[in-house]
Formats: sequence, C-alpha cells, structure tokens
Amino acid sequence: MEPIQTQVVVVGAGPGGYAAAFYAADRGKKVILVDQDKRPGGVCLNRGCIPSKALLHATKMIHEAQVSAQRGIEFSSPKIRLDKLRAWKESILEKLAQGIVTLCQKRGVELLHGRGCFEDSQTLRVETKDGQKFIRFEKAVIAVGSKPALPKAFDLGNKRIMTSTEALELEEIPKELLIVGGGYIGMELGTVYAALGSRVVLVEAMDSILLGADPDLVRPVMRFAEKNFRELRLNTKVSKMATGGKQIKVSMEFGGKNVEESYDGVLVSVGRVPNCSDLGLQYTRVQRDDKGFIKVNSKQQTTDPNLYAIGDVAGGLLLAHKASREARVAVENILGEDSAFENIIIPAVVFTEPEVAWCGLTEAEAKQKNIPVKVSRFPWGASGRALAVDKGEGLTKLLIEPDTERILGVGIVGAGAGELIGEGVHAIEMGATAKDLADTVHPHPTLSETLMEAAEAFYGTATHTLSPKKH
Repeated sequence: MEPIQTQVVVVGAGPGGYAAAFYAADRGKKVILVDQDKRPGGVCLNRGCIPSKALLHATKMIHEAQVSAQRGIEFSSPKIRLDKLRAWKESILEKLAQGIVTLCQKRGVELLHGRGCFEDSQTLRVETKDGQKFIRFEKAVIAVGSKPALPKAFDLGNKRIMTSTEALELEEIPKELLIVGGGYIGMELGTVYAALGSRVVLVEAMDSILLGADPDLVRPVMRFAEKNFRELRLNTKVSKMATGGKQIKVSMEFGGKNVEESYDGVLVSVGRVPNCSDLGLQYTRVQRDDKGFIKVNSKQQTTDPNLYAIGDVAGGLLLAHKASREARVAVENILGEDSAFENIIIPAVVFTEPEVAWCGLTEAEAKQKNIPVKVSRFPWGASGRALAVDKGEGLTKLLIEPDTERILGVGIVGAGAGELIGEGVHAIEMGATAKDLADTVHPHPTLSETLMEAAEAFYGTATHTLSPKKH
C-alpha cells in the first residue's frame, strides 16, 4: 500500500494535539491529525475538563438554591432527571467536537480516525475501520494524553469502582460514595455527587487536600467539604477493596485503627498515567522516564529528532492549557524557529466550591527554595461585591519580591477565581510590580478589585482594609 505523504502528523486530537495541528496548518504545513476516539477533543473535552465543569455548573444551582433561603428566597427541593442531565452534558461535548471537525476542514487539516502506531521514525501506521493506512511524515507531534491511574489492588472489574471517566458518565447516583484521593479530580467530583444526593466520604493519604496549593487557599474548600460531605478523612490509607454483594467492601487505616466499611460506589482518583504504551515507540529513538512519560527537551523534542511530544504524555503539569502552549513551542521548532518552553507561567485552577487558583511562586515553594518574599493579602470579607453575592469567604494574595517589588506569585480562593487568575498570570509575565497593580484602576464593585487592593495593602493603603504596617 502506497503511504500517505505529509509534512506533519499529529497523534492525538486533544487540546494539545489539535492546537498543534491547527497552528502548523496556519503556518503553511500539510498536516494530518490522527485520533482513535470517535469524537475529537481528547480527554479534556470528552472525559475531563469540559464535562466536569458542565456538571459542576449544573449542580452548583442546587447548592445556590439551598443557601438562597438565607436571603429570604426559598425553592422547593430539586427533581433530578439523570437522563436529561446526561443528554444536556453530551450536547455540549458534541457541539464542541463538531467545532473542532469544522476547524479541521476550514484549515485543510485531514482528520483521520484510528489508532496510530509508529513503524519507525518517519512512518505511522493507523488502524482505521477501513483497514490499515500508512503515513510517511517529516515530523510528528505526539499528543496522546493520559488516563486515570487504577492500582491493581482496586481493579476488581466491578463497575461500582469508578475512575473519573466512569464517574462523568453519571450512570447512577450512589447513595454511599467513597472517593479515594483528595486532589482536584476527587474534590471536584465529590462536589458534584454530594450535590446530586450522594453521602460522600473522601479519604486522602496525605495531611491535606489539594496538595500544591497553599494552606490558606485550601481552608475555605476544606470548610465546604466538611459541611457538605459526610466525612473528610486525612492521613487515611485504603488497603483493600472487595466485592460484597451489591456493594464494595473497603478496608482502610484511619485514626490509628483499621476500619472496614461498605459503599454503593467508589471513585478512585489517585493520579494519571501516560497513554504511550502501545504507540510503537520502541521502533523509534524516543526514551521514556521511570514513570512512563516521554522525555523531551525545552523545545518539546524527544530523543528522536523527528518526534516531538506535548501535553500529559510529556509529563509535568497535566493541564490542557500547558499542552496548548507546548503545541506552539513544538510547531515553531518544527518550522526552524528558536522557541523554548522556559520561564512560562502556567496557572492552576481547581473548580471546587469555592474555586482555587494560583500562578507563579507559592508560599510553600518560596520557603522550600529560600526565596525571600513578602505576602500581601486582601480578605474578601472586605469586598462589597463578594458580600453582595454571599462569597465573603474568599481571599486574594500576592507574593512580592522585597527589593524590586515585582509580583512573583498570585493566589486566589473564591467565586470565579479561575476567571480572575489570568490577571495574575499577565502581571507576572510582564514583570509588573505591586505599584503597577495598585495603580491600575479596577471597576467597582467587582471581585477583580481584590487584586488591586491586595497590592495597595502591601503599601498599607488599601481602602477597604487596615494593613498592619507600611512597606
């Protein structure tokens, strides 16, 4: 069979893959985009970011209706129709996926459905429904993403033990739900299922949830979980799971003793592993690290000069927007430009209740690396906008370099923190000082003002809060 010739082939049509394909096509390259899913968009669109945020939005309405009674507006108990909720979620995913297909067509990117496997450093075999096809390429971008980790001890072949993939399908609402892992996936899905009526017990092996975020940003999320989950257990290790009739029997070490309990469902959210075991990488010069991630340099180039890797499969922060930026770096290097993924500020957002977002340096990192910083905080309890929308539990803080007064890090916990953090990213990227941010007029009354007032607080001049001292 005569191979198809192309300049660039991209394997994987997630946020990194389709961003790479589109950018390469925009820059004049002939591109083929290969994806084994029936619907492009990768994990993010189909089994991650988008469906989870849709469900968080939908279930947030339930919580808002409940607390609205405090404002003198009462609603009756919600009636939940899972079939309609699933259909609504699916309609969003279908619309977004069709948008990717349309953009492929408009850009002249050939979208090929099938499983790609490298035959060598310039040939990709694709298993399609119409049989095998071979693509001969000059350069390839590997963007096949990751999947939820499921330890062998928990993999019983029982559908009541879920990963995030199954949990987002919303087949049913378990009455008693155990969530193993207090990272962002466990906390977000715990929020969804608790709102839908599950009695959620969340266990985390470490002494805090959302590791990576500073403790002061995590506290409001902890308070919400303690109030809305049946229980939040830290320093707890699950040792065994077994099928027990229509339930799952779970053994765990908690509070210095061994506990055995039964649950209607278990969600395991203990990390993710790269999707690169069946790619034929052994027929190339690509090397992987001890965790299975593909090794890349700052140009996103693997140890095989013809192959680049981006996104989750290349390790680091497993975030869609990181993959999208790496896509541009990879394509620019394919084009012969000098581009590197270095000193790039990548924001992190957890869409819990309330949301948590941070970028740049955290207090924990500053302490670990002995980087001197001054921290300036503005509590949302002093924000008129926050109180007007019953969100006074929030906090905005800045990490400031003492000598230059440059902003090195920004952390926010509160409603819409994910929407606000972009200003923090911009400030750090542009080398802005606290004075720059303090002197930037923000609209009133908004939550964005909390960034300005956190900067003003650094100088002891915040209008709506008293600062202990001036700098």
